Amino acid sequence: MGILISKIWSLFSNKEHKVIIVGLDNAGKTTILYQFLMDEVVHTSPTIGSNVEEVTWKNIRFLMWDIGGQESIRAAWHTYYANTEVVILVIDCTDRERLSLVKEEFYNMLANEDLVKSVVLVYANKQDVKGSMTAAEISKYLNLTSIKAHTWHIQACCALTGEGLNSGLEWVCSKIKV
Repeated sequence: MGILISKIWSLFSNKEHKVIIVGLDNAGKTTILYQFLMDEVVHTSPTIGSNVEEVTWKNIRFLMWDIGGQESIRAAWHTYYANTEVVILVIDCTDRERLSLVKEEFYNMLANEDLVKSVVLVYANKQDVKGSMTAAEISKYLNLTSIKAHTWHIQACCALTGEGLNSGLEWVCSKIKV
């Protein structure tokens, strides 16, 4: 009975788009998720496992999975990939020492067949911090122009103020099938 009601309800409701938010620990993933959900900064602690929230933005429904970025959790990222339409990679632009690790994890992720149809949004976060790398520097370091199998975009942002986040979602909305 529940399945029947669920199927009937889906005829009258908007499609929900699955989004995974990934990045190394302390990149700002959870802060971004809750900016989308509540339009405010919430105190966060390291994500153990994942957070999942339904976010409606301009009448488009997203199911956003914020996946922890600690090394032990990154090994399980692939378990979240099925049916993902949008990958959001959040980069801490002040963390120059781990940028090579970000690049390695990112390209390993993009090689997964479950993500072949996903679009990729890279948030170059923490632009409010003096000395942070620009989106152009991040793009060059990650060699984003070499990515041909995915539609991608990089967006400078500040998770704490919300600056740049809506521009990123505008791009996502222009690329997904609603």
